[in-house]
Amino acid sequence: MSDLGESHAPSGAMPGLPYERRRARDEIAQRLAAIVEPSDDAILAKDLDGTVTSWNRGAERLFGYRAAEIVGKSVMLLLPDDRQDDEAPILARLRRGERVRHYETVRRRKDGSLIDISLSVSPLREASGRVIGASTIARDITERKQAEERQRLLLREMDHRMKNLFALAGSLVGMSVRDAASPQELASIVQERLSALARAHALTMPKDSAAGSNDSVRLHVLLRTILAPYEGAGGGDDRLRINGDDVTLPGNAMTTIALILHELATNAAKYGALSSPSGTVTVECVAKKDTLALIWDERGGPRSDEPGEDGFGSLLGRLASGQLGGTIEREWRPEGLRVTLTILRDRLR
Repeated sequence: MSDLGESHAPSGAMPGLPYERRRARDEIAQRLAAIVEPSDDAILAKDLDGTVTSWNRGAERLFGYRAAEIVGKSVMLLLPDDRQDDEAPILARLRRGERVRHYETVRRRKDGSLIDISLSVSPLREASGRVIGASTIARDITERKQAEERQRLLLREMDHRMKNLFALAGSLVGMSVRDAASPQELASIVQERLSALARAHALTMPKDSAAGSNDSVRLHVLLRTILAPYEGAGGGDDRLRINGDDVTLPGNAMTTIALILHELATNAAKYGALSSPSGTVTVECVAKKDTLALIWDERGGPRSDEPGEDGFGSLLGRLASGQLGGTIEREWRPEGLRVTLTILRDRLR
């Protein structure tokens, strides 16, 4: 006796498959389609030749192609030129019935832009178990990749700054030993110089602690901060002048420049123009395409002759060349010391 459901099967039904089983299969397919189609993930199917056979709305949003534009075409359209060899190994694994789980790669959108994605690829089988294609889920991981890159950049920057700080600490102690007559005096001098650097670093901090670090400072602001302790001493504010171009200094370069300026100001106060009530210091800032020059010009102080090889000059020279890619030149004139600090502009980025 024939199956009752078979006698009522609609026209065009597949022979040999009971109607109730076909209906259950169709219902499952409709439910799957209802899940797949609105998914935020890109879900597509392809045959073993790499031809796209289905394409949901998530794939349209991710890759920019409408289903009508890509179904029936090769999935190779999505591969950048330098990744054209990626697809063959994936198809080979699918033919063996293997899955590809969370494979991170790059794909090309319709507009030509590249996007970081994570792929999960599973074999599609017919009723006999033979693999006939693949189902692919692609997820946009751009934000995660960008966060990872920011983290790598931050770690590299931290490493760079730590090395700079150790180098500066060595230079600072070396400068201080030259001026100290006792351990107590050495400690005092080092503390004073660390305080000057702390004041300079404070310039990079926002007024509102919730706003995040500025991590940069204007050159003229830094100069005024370094010279502030000497304003009004003996001759009023006119004895300190800052002229010329103003540029933004990044945090890493600012530390080195602050230490050099502090040393110039300290020496001027001890031995140069700032040790005299009538002495003046003018700092001229000259920004060019490739260099930034700071010209420290002292006038009206006690006459001083050019010293021999001194630790002060050699240490500042090493700071200028090692950290700023530049030079320091000193000229002892009858009217006072003139120092030119030249900095490469690419060290200020």
